[in-house]
Amino acid sequence: MAKILLVDDEEYIRQLYSEELIEEGHEVVTAASGHDLLRRIDLLQPEVVLLDIRLLDYDGLELLQDIRNYHHDLPVILCTAYDTYKYDPKAMVADYYVIKSFDLTELKVAVRKAIEANKSLRLTA
Repeated sequence: MAKILLVDDEEYIRQLYSEELIEEGHEVVTAASGHDLLRRIDLLQPEVVLLDIRLLDYDGLELLQDIRNYHHDLPVILCTAYDTYKYDPKAMVADYYVIKSFDLTELKVAVRKAIEANKSLRLTA
């Protein structure tokens, strides 16, 4: 279905999300760090990025701004354990905002919508 780049510093989250999204038919590439994220995006050409806000080495909201500056049409889903960032102006440029949970229904719906929107943009371009 789609290539997804998952950026989260928590290994169990990367593993859980990867397993679930692979079962949905997606190809998932993971990164534990925001280091060289823009270069990774250029190399991997993902259709969706799942980005944690609180990474050990980077501020996810700053990374989101960088992604928007260089890959403005790439869908980004912010995934965080904190709902306090939802109305932060920096977070509002994300396509979707998902609170981390072991029930991945909301995440899967956001991924599906992001893929559909991305395909629609490509068809009209």
